[in-house]
Amino acid sequence: MARSTNDSRSVRERLRALPWAALLQAGFAVGKRWRALSEKDRARLSSLVRDSRGRLGNLSEKERAELRKLAGKLDLKGMGGELATLLRSGRGRRKRRRGA
Repeated sequence: MARSTNDSRSVRERLRALPWAALLQAGFAVGKRWRALSEKDRARLSSLVRDSRGRLGNLSEKERAELRKLAGKLDLKGMGGELATLLRSGRGRRKRRRGA
């Protein structure tokens, strides 16, 4: 009987339970925003991040302003909302399984 319970779940539900599937979905969300930038903007953003080594203090004021402008084009708030939705939905599924 336990087998029939497992069979009733769709393939999609089982895939969503896998951590790598959530990472893949997050990758798609980030990639979609990244591809929306022009090639020139992608190259410049990569250059700024590489030059800064992750620290804004390593950039000049002009470069920081440029980085903010490029980050705005990425719509980081929107991306954060998409990623937060993935996290929330993942947590909700786990809680329901524990209670079942």
